[in-house]
Amino acid sequence: MAEEKSFKYVIVGGGVSAGYAAREFFKQGVKPGELAIISREQVPPYERPALSKGYIHLDNKATLPNFYVAAGSGGERQFPQWYKEKGIELILGTEIVKADLASKTLVSGTGQVFKYQTLLAATGSSVIRLSDFGVPGADAKNIFYLRELEDADYLAYAMETKEKGKAVVVGGGYIGLELSAALKANNLEVTMVYPEPWCMPRLFTAGIASFYEGYYANKGINIVKGTVASGFSTNSNGEVTEVKLKDGRTLEADIVIVGVGGRPIISLFKGQVEEEKGGLKTDGFFKTSVPDVYAIGDVATFPMKLYNEMRRVEHVDHARKSAEQAVKAIKAAEEGNSIPEYDYLPYFYSRAFDLSWQFYGDNVGESVLFGDNDPKSPKPKFGSYWIKEGKVVGAFLEGGTPDENNAIAKLARAQPSVESLEVLSKEGLSFATKI
Repeated sequence: MAEEKSFKYVIVGGGVSAGYAAREFFKQGVKPGELAIISREQVPPYERPALSKGYIHLDNKATLPNFYVAAGSGGERQFPQWYKEKGIELILGTEIVKADLASKTLVSGTGQVFKYQTLLAATGSSVIRLSDFGVPGADAKNIFYLRELEDADYLAYAMETKEKGKAVVVGGGYIGLELSAALKANNLEVTMVYPEPWCMPRLFTAGIASFYEGYYANKGINIVKGTVASGFSTNSNGEVTEVKLKDGRTLEADIVIVGVGGRPIISLFKGQVEEEKGGLKTDGFFKTSVPDVYAIGDVATFPMKLYNEMRRVEHVDHARKSAEQAVKAIKAAEEGNSIPEYDYLPYFYSRAFDLSWQFYGDNVGESVLFGDNDPKSPKPKFGSYWIKEGKVVGAFLEGGTPDENNAIAKLARAQPSVESLEVLSKEGLSFATKI
């Protein structure tokens, strides 16, 4: 029987939330030996967004030490040494396969037992694979997904070996758009395939999307909409050679990248914790229905105060902030103090080519487009507002300055009333900057 290890606090998962929780525990005066992070990845927590950005730009590659947590938010980079100095135990390459919350016990795949007094579930999301849907040939070589460092390493290697080859990107969301740009920048011929009528449909309106699709087309990226990958052909080495589409067409491919979404990893807690909207249900302090068990990041479904409803958010900004909130709440409870409830403003951003956009708030209600969204413009700058019940509830801006991005964030939180959509389209960005 493997020896049992016992900690006051255990974080299960080793992504962004785990890294920021460790940082907050340190700020709150955690003692050496009290905290452990158990992660199935082989490296300490890192800023995951770097994987689809700097990490796969081959001629100017960001390497790992540069994006350990908390580099992404301007904090100190937490090297393995950082954890050691603070007496925080990093238990890497270790997957927890069983969690018995009643007895506060975790068991790893190799049978190692961990006890805790307080648990933070920071298990994140797993990537949805085409093989999950039984797509024929989906396990061929050179079909890649991007979630962890190892995925990015395989992809970067393939991009080097297949230089000037043909890449097919399946999916028109975040990963699809960022990776198509990266592949193009690394001299591959790129085709994007997605079933929706336009890219990033969860956030973009048709007006926003038409700019990015036009911009990508001008960069030489081929876009195929309204169909899905229904199969893959391979050569005698088992490497992918073509993508078969549902509409009957085939696309030649040396590399395929699939970005069709993720799903929260909550199977450890099934039947033990209340769930909602696909995640573990929490309060405004990230406490679950089970005493001393907290959930943070992608797996938490929490009350979003601003909109008075339960939401689950898959984004790095919330991964960081929810971790900090949960740890502050744990420490406050120990000291008999209280802290304010989490009050989150949804925020999304992306960078690709020379473009950079930010979005704040809620993309519901009617939308209005403003500014110059001609993909051929030398310096395109445009945005969108969302209006619900006479109030501006969301704002999107491409090409904004830091001040302008701050202005749309303020606007989305303030939710000012507006007389008409015409006013917004006429005033455009100045509506936000004058507030």
